[in-house]
Formats: sequence, C-alpha cells, structure tokens
Amino acid sequence: MSVLSVRNLSVTLRDRPVLRDVSFEIGKGEFVGLLGPNGAGKTSLMRAALGLIPATGSSSLATMNASERAHTVAWMPQSREIAWPIPVERLVALGRLPHLPQGRRLPAADQALVDQAISRMGLDSFRKRAASRLSGGEQARALIARALAQDTPLLMADEPSAGLDPSHQISTMEVFASLAAEGRAALVSLHDLGLAARHCTRLILLAEGGIMADGRPAEVLTPDLMARAFGISVWHETTAQGPIFQPLEVL
Repeated sequence: MSVLSVRNLSVTLRDRPVLRDVSFEIGKGEFVGLLGPNGAGKTSLMRAALGLIPATGSSSLATMNASERAHTVAWMPQSREIAWPIPVERLVALGRLPHLPQGRRLPAADQALVDQAISRMGLDSFRKRAASRLSGGEQARALIARALAQDTPLLMADEPSAGLDPSHQISTMEVFASLAAEGRAALVSLHDLGLAARHCTRLILLAEGGIMADGRPAEVLTPDLMARAFGISVWHETTAQGPIFQPLEVL
C-alpha cells in the first residue's frame, strides 16, 4: 500500500527550474534514501511533496488538509535549532499534539509512545534537561524523537544524520530501518553514501533536474551513476558484514 504518491511534480524557485516531471511512490515497509549533489532539489522535492512550496503536478500528501497530513506524515526539516528551554520529554511529547483534542492532557498510551521515542534515540538521561541546552547533535536526536512520537505511517527527514557522531549516525539509520521493518516507511535525504548503501532498502538519485535512478542500493550506487551525478569514483564491495561503499576521488 502506498503512503506517498508523487506524479509529474515540477518545482521552480526564483524563476529557476529545480525539478521537472518527478514521479515515484513509496510503500509501507520501505526505507528510501534520497540522494543527489548539492542543489539537486532534495529539500525542494520533500517540501513540495508536503505541499509547503508551490509546485505543479500532484502529491498525495499535498492534497490533504493539515489534520490528515499530520496523521499521515511526520516531517523533520534541516533547521533544527531549539530556542525554547522546555524539557526534552515535553519537546518529544509535542509529536502527540495532532492526536489529542485541544487542552487534553497526555493519556497513558500517548505517554508510552513518547517514552519509546526517547529510548529509541538514546535520550533517557536527557529527559528532564532543557532542550535548548543540548548540543547540536543531541538536539537533532531530540527532534527525531519528536517525529517518532508522532507515530505516523510515513516519516520524512531532511539530512537527519548531519551533525551526529558516527555511533549516533548508525543508530539513527537503524531506527529508520526498524520503522520500515515494522511496516511503516521513511524517506530520508542523505549525503553519506556509505550509510545509504548499508541501511536503505531503496535509493532515489536526483540529478540533472529529475530522477536519474531509482532502485535497490546496488542498482543506484554504480560507478557510472556516481561519476555522472557526483563526478567521483567509488569502491563498493559486499562483505560478510554487509555492503561497504566508499567514495574515492574526484574525477
């Protein structure tokens, strides 16, 4: 079953064509990595699919009203600075707002989802700390936890691993992969091709104004496509520990 359907989506920003005629579907159980060089339109594609910026074509999310969309997709943008000094637990609990009548206190079942999201992101020891006093990487993890607490069929995140140390990059990707294994879906933009190779079930490569490739990681992370999209040479090997992918040099 599809959780996002995009058809012939085109985006123009400041009179500059960014994307043209982009079409894809994401189904339950998929962890889709969105790849592409800087300026390829990854952020624009996600924002257009959500109905946050003007676009032509269609997106199943953009046609929903705000309430329907909040029950269908959790969105984590690139901007992740937290300016208000509320406790991490309360910040994560904001993810439950679309599911609660106005003014109602958090029921036990909703609190359980908040607790689960906090634990999934390794934030139990930060529960009572002011979110504004966390490091940049810790704030990113808290905002991912808020998106997890929203408990939607689809999670969309724009470069969620940026600024995280290696262990938390890996654990965050494992969380997204576990969502897919549970029957939900994730669409995540990434610059780390090694993480994409190891954790995503599918990759969409944006370049030259549209989708250059869409398929399993081994089908997308080919030397020819990486040279064409990024201008780099790469090394890719399947090992007993899983796929290893390493960019090598600029061509």
